[in-house]
Amino acid sequence: MRATLRWAHSDLRTHRGEALFLVLATAGIVTSLLLAAALFGYATNPWQRTFAEARGAHVWLHTVPSADARALARLDGVTSVAGPYRTEAATVAARGTRASVELRATPEPPSVGRPLLTAGRWLDPAAPDGVVLESSLARALLAEPGDTLTLPGTARTLTVEGIADSAEPPYRPGEQSGLVWALPSAVRAPAGQVIGLRLGDPSDTDYAVQRAVTVLGAGAVGEVSTWQQARAEAQGDNRLLGQVLGLFGLGALVAAGFAVHGAIATRIRGHLRDLSVLKAIGFTPGQVVRIFLLQHLAYALLGAVAAATLTEGLGNRVPGRLGDAVGVWQGLPGHTLALCAVPAGAVLFIALTTGLAAWRAGRVPPVPVPRPAASTGGRLSGAARRALGLRLPAALVLGCHKAYAGRGRSLATVARLTLPLLLIVVALSAWTTIDRLHGSPERVGLPTALTVRSDGALDASGVRAVLTRDSRVAAAYPGVEVAALVPGQNATIALRGVGTRAEPYPYALAEGRAARGPDEAVAGQGLLDLLDARVGDWVRMTVGDRPQILHIVGRTLEPRNAGRVVTTSLDALRENDPELSPAFYELRLRPGADPHRVAAALASAGHGHLEVHPVTNPADGLSPLRGVVAGLIAVLALIGLVELLTAIGGSVREGERDVLALRAIGMSPRQITAITVTATSCTALAAVVAATALGLPLARRLIDAQGGSSGIGAGIAQSPSPGLLALLGSAAVLGAAALATLPASRAARRRLADTLSAVA
Repeated sequence: MRATLRWAHSDLRTHRGEALFLVLATAGIVTSLLLAAALFGYATNPWQRTFAEARGAHVWLHTVPSADARALARLDGVTSVAGPYRTEAATVAARGTRASVELRATPEPPSVGRPLLTAGRWLDPAAPDGVVLESSLARALLAEPGDTLTLPGTARTLTVEGIADSAEPPYRPGEQSGLVWALPSAVRAPAGQVIGLRLGDPSDTDYAVQRAVTVLGAGAVGEVSTWQQARAEAQGDNRLLGQVLGLFGLGALVAAGFAVHGAIATRIRGHLRDLSVLKAIGFTPGQVVRIFLLQHLAYALLGAVAAATLTEGLGNRVPGRLGDAVGVWQGLPGHTLALCAVPAGAVLFIALTTGLAAWRAGRVPPVPVPRPAASTGGRLSGAARRALGLRLPAALVLGCHKAYAGRGRSLATVARLTLPLLLIVVALSAWTTIDRLHGSPERVGLPTALTVRSDGALDASGVRAVLTRDSRVAAAYPGVEVAALVPGQNATIALRGVGTRAEPYPYALAEGRAARGPDEAVAGQGLLDLLDARVGDWVRMTVGDRPQILHIVGRTLEPRNAGRVVTTSLDALRENDPELSPAFYELRLRPGADPHRVAAALASAGHGHLEVHPVTNPADGLSPLRGVVAGLIAVLALIGLVELLTAIGGSVREGERDVLALRAIGMSPRQITAITVTATSCTALAAVVAATALGLPLARRLIDAQGGSSGIGAGIAQSPSPGLLALLGSAAVLGAAALATLPASRAARRRLADTLSAVA
């Protein structure tokens, strides 16, 4: 055992840099996998915990006031019913911020869908104008218990008594109304009611919705929301961040395993004589295998323990969402198991790849086998001979020949170096796509910057007059959005009529064409998936008790409502309902206009009668992904660096026998050095070309697949610019050349006796 440790220590002193890079790469990989686990837990468990504690309803039905909720309690699979609660749509304001809300008459805390108070107290009949705000709405309004809310356009005020968490969909400006629990006396103009259903089997949600709509009648149901939709909205972008970290972490782990395997295999080829001596003095094959296995297992274990310690100790101090995710994750039941299982899995995978390479070391015979005198590369190829005939530099020609002559070994080296470069190309594509979402939102379904709604004091002509007076507004598209029941009556979608035939709304088309004729519409990927429809199909939906049949002529990139949106012109909806008037206006601003300043100016010009909200960009929640991608690129660069050092070391060792021949034909040490540098550069160049050729289509496919699963649809992927790819390729090739220069120069200037000893 002592001799084993001494040999391992001697090898560590010889390869300090490689050992350091392996430890750092392992630490980066394990950290990314642990953060992925934290983000997955952060995305799912808080909502799940809230849903369980609140005994959340699996289905919420918004109906007309006359709908009979008692019949729903008798449906198969329904264990309990919440409500009915009368509801009133209103707009509240606090500290200069407005929000569309749903006032829900709740005389006492419900047993199903119970709000979980986080601040303040529940409603008190002694305070008839008291309300409890859902927590996401309270954050948007910067409201706290004791604050006063105003209802613009009226003299009414409401007092915030408490703030509560809920398992229902959170507030989203311009898309989802905030939830406000109030006493029945505070809901003065109810226009509908809401009913919650808790099911015995959550997997029967679609069937339960279908039965409920059948019992109440399609005309009585205005909107349906389910627990799956609420969970997806609560997870938000955290699940995506976890998927990115997990995917790249696993890819980097595979790349690190291959790098370790290649490093050991190269070292075995360079130390065949030393291994034979070890066998001759009494080392068994098992001891030789353990030397390499324990050595690299120690590197991996050191990196994994360091990553786990740093994540556990400092992870919750990282600013932003990652720190919040780690803090929540540390309080979850499965935290300790994940903290141990993830590093252990990474170490075991590296041990497996190490063991496969170390097994070859154990098979080295105790008597050294003389290496063939002929070079492994064989004779010069015809192309190399013709290049020499054209008087190209001999070092360049021989270096290229050396890089690609040993096909099997060269291909393996190129493949191992290609993997981290390929993942870097994918990471750069993700970065570029995020930049596109931020910088050009009109190309991903967000052509407008502001949404304007009136409180009713201004009619359509008055609102348009206010909007057209501002020179920074390039176009104002009138619109209306209603909830529509899909065929089968098991879900609701958003039916939008935006723009007119004279001034059509500028969709971001990914497939088909724009809706121009009667009954023509475009749809998001989420809606097409829900209806199992394609571009060119006719779809039927129900708005209240009126059927609406539309011809889907195009697919748009639709970030709203998980893509479950069908959009047509306002004129097309007016053909079915001539009295339909615009409920909002989508504003496209002129280049350079600041949306926040324009929103403030319009709100002031509307004298308090206009509610102006910036359009939410889904890329705003992806900002932490930039730091994640940068960290992953650094880890992958470390893995690529380890592979480059391995390739350089192998090339130098295998070229030792050629040094005498090259000196004999009159080549200088500088030319001999140039051969190794050229060979290494050619290997890196081949890996860069392969990584770019394979990485770009792979990145597009992965990003579009994510877009499709989120409902936005394929077509959001953006490849890195040619300049960025050229910079990556240049950095890889020039870095390889720089790393190869020093060891190649040392080998070319070795004394003749040393060279003869190496060749012997």
